[in-house]
Amino acid sequence: MEKSRVLVVGPRGGHPTFVLHRPEIGIDVEKVQMLLSFKEQGARLVEASFSDHGSLVAAVRQVDAVVCAIAGVHIRSHQIPLQLKLVEAMKEAGNVKRFLPSEFGIDPARMGSALEPGRITFDDKMAVRRAVEEAGIPFTYISAGCFAGYFIGGLCQPGNILPAKERVTILGSGDVKAIFVDEDDIATYAVKTIDDPRAANKTVYIRPPENVLSQMELVRIWEDLIERKLETVSLSADDFLSAMKGEDYVSQVGMGHFYHVLYEGCLTNFDVAEEASQLYPDVAYTRVRDYLRRYL
Repeated sequence: MEKSRVLVVGPRGGHPTFVLHRPEIGIDVEKVQMLLSFKEQGARLVEASFSDHGSLVAAVRQVDAVVCAIAGVHIRSHQIPLQLKLVEAMKEAGNVKRFLPSEFGIDPARMGSALEPGRITFDDKMAVRRAVEEAGIPFTYISAGCFAGYFIGGLCQPGNILPAKERVTILGSGDVKAIFVDEDDIATYAVKTIDDPRAANKTVYIRPPENVLSQMELVRIWEDLIERKLETVSLSADDFLSAMKGEDYVSQVGMGHFYHVLYEGCLTNFDVAEEASQLYPDVAYTRVRDYLRRYL
């Protein structure tokens, strides 16, 4: 079967790939180098801007599928609502056979009672979902739980991306299960869904079985790798919420998400029908232990 031509918005898998290059990238050297690396790998750069509807329509008309990966975390920039302009372009173009909006983390459809101010992430993603479905654009929503770089590296401690060597703060009992996925694996699974009719108009959950772990299990794996025990300090839910109130807006958003994942278990307190590692057993996903080896 001929593979769909894919437009990637924001920064693989054997498809003819077009990468949206926005003029407003300015002098962001890191992003420019990333775009050039994509080009070297065979991607075609397509210039378009969210402030120029016509350019978006022209870009969309060149492809069969659109994958949006614009930023949705406030520590960098929160651009989720910009996708509404992309939806309008796809609606006018009328040729897109599959759209993967920028989701990839917690399923926003299950976060109707999320804490302020972090709920803005879920509210904005749901607004995009409504626009997509009202426009009749075929979609796949990808829910992958915790990005490894944000959660595994810091042993699930907010504000940390490197593992502790002496002392670690345990959130609550530390026994609540979460899901940890390497960012490259998320991309691999996401690309697999593009031409898969089983994933059409559904939410596909990425739950690699060996990566469904609690914070304490994560810590134990790290202790085993470094061959020593860490001092642990437990932080109750009440203390966590009190500490969160004293933080700035951006930190409160992130801490709210940590609260839902590691105190409430929002990633694992329900069963799923479409699970990526079962749909695509040929994908060799990265185990948590192997991911942690990078920090040795």
